[in-house]
Amino acid sequence: MAVSERRGPVGIDALLERVRQGYIRVGPREAYEAARAGDALLVDIRYAALREKDGLIPGALVIERNELEWRLDPQGSHRVPEATGHDVRAVVICNEGYASSLAAESLHRLGLRRATDLIGGFQAWRAAGLPVVAA
Repeated sequence: MAVSERRGPVGIDALLERVRQGYIRVGPREAYEAARAGDALLVDIRYAALREKDGLIPGALVIERNELEWRLDPQGSHRVPEATGHDVRAVVICNEGYASSLAAESLHRLGLRRATDLIGGFQAWRAAGLPVVAA
C-alpha cells in the first residue's frame, strides 16, 4: 500500500520514516562512487538560490523539485535524455536530505524502482569533502 493510501493524519517525521522504509538510502561517498562507476545518476533538486549560494556537484543533473517526475519519467514526453528506462538508479539530492526522500518515493510510484536519495543531502556531500564547483 502506498503511503498516500494510508488513512489518518500523519506528521512529517512519521511520513519520512514510512517512505524511507521503501528503499535503501545512500551516503555521500557511496553516491559519489556509484556516479563515478556509471551506476547512478545524481539528480540535484535544490532551487536556484541554493545552487548559486553553495555550488554544484560536478556531473549532477539539475532538475528542480517541481519538474522531477516529468523529467525522469521514461515514458513522459518531457523526459530528459538520461531517463532511459525504469531501471535507472537516480540518487536524488536536496539540501539536507528531507525533500529528497519524498521525491524518491514519488519516483518509486512512477516505477523507478532503483530511485533513492542522499542521506544529509548536498550539505553532507560538501561536508564529506566531495567535489563541488561554483554555480
